[in-house]
Amino acid sequence: MSLQPKQEVNKKYINVGITGQSGFIGTHLYNTLALKKDEIWLIPFSDDFFVSKEKLAAWAKQCDVIVHLAAVNRHASEDVIYNTNIGLVEMLISAMESVKKTPHIIFASSVQEDKDNPYGKSKKVGREMLESWAQKNKAGFTGLIIPNVFGPFGRPYYNSVVATFCHQLSHNEQPQIQIDGKINLIYVGELVDRIYKIILGHEFSPAKTVFVPHSYTRKVSEILTLLETFKSSYFDQGIFPLLADVFELKLFTTFLTYFDLKNYFPVKLKQNIDDRGSFVEAIKLNSGGQVSFSTTKPGVTRGNHFHTRKIERFIVMKGEAVIRLRHTGTEEILSFNLNGNEPAYVDMPIWYTHNITNVGSDDLITMFWINELFDASDPDTYYENV
Repeated sequence: MSLQPKQEVNKKYINVGITGQSGFIGTHLYNTLALKKDEIWLIPFSDDFFVSKEKLAAWAKQCDVIVHLAAVNRHASEDVIYNTNIGLVEMLISAMESVKKTPHIIFASSVQEDKDNPYGKSKKVGREMLESWAQKNKAGFTGLIIPNVFGPFGRPYYNSVVATFCHQLSHNEQPQIQIDGKINLIYVGELVDRIYKIILGHEFSPAKTVFVPHSYTRKVSEILTLLETFKSSYFDQGIFPLLADVFELKLFTTFLTYFDLKNYFPVKLKQNIDDRGSFVEAIKLNSGGQVSFSTTKPGVTRGNHFHTRKIERFIVMKGEAVIRLRHTGTEEILSFNLNGNEPAYVDMPIWYTHNITNVGSDDLITMFWINELFDASDPDTYYENV
């Protein structure tokens, strides 16, 4: 069902619209800004607004800030890529002029601006068109020159080589390296944070171009080697790999979002039983973090929250439980039945809201591991019912 452009504008907040809202960066930006409930009011966008001048104009009229992400970058002819991207800019300018609206425009361009390809050319020309419009109309404008972006839920064979490798390895395919060059990368969450800060200061931003610095530089082969290590350690041996730095942590959390949860979980744990009872190796890890446990009374549900950076494991040690997960922004609920008679675990990828319910008649005992110590000032815990 397509979104309608009519949306209540709230004068207390910064009203923000995102073209390309359903794309890789757009989804992350929209979901993150939706958490900033005291500052941001989102004006939902649908791609079909670009085929209706009236809908696009009505949407633009409501926005204090427009983040223009919508673009085509591959899987089309050179003429289609160039003409489509320029056409989107022209339609956006026309819509704003038709309603005499001058929102701050944040335009997502690319380091490919300097390359001789239709995508890079279209981004450079589009940025210059919007900057000229902003200067003429005394509107705010920020053109972002963005390096290669990676992160959870990226589209393989489209958004980045990281997305392609993650998809291939999680589907038991063997990636092939065409050119083993060095690439400059930024994690999508870091880019979103940069855009968020620009939005907060939009009223004081004259037209300018910003070269977004990359956070990491790696050879393609280094990225593939790391991902192959993750697959061997985590999927084949059940061991959380050693995440030596921030890049490896973000690459691992990205990788976890590509495998088939429905057919992987719950993972049964080996019980070593003798006349004393049983012994179970619950968590094997080369990383740090925090281990805790809880008891839950019959019929009680814990959780109903998600994390944007933390990895978490639930292990049912005693009793009967149902663990449910749902990727935020989607409707499909994954449900897993666990029983302490056969100890098993389920891991929670980021941006999956999750809960656990005691469905037995006795107390439920659950062990939890999370990859960082709890910080009450920065809990990274957002409540949303599964």
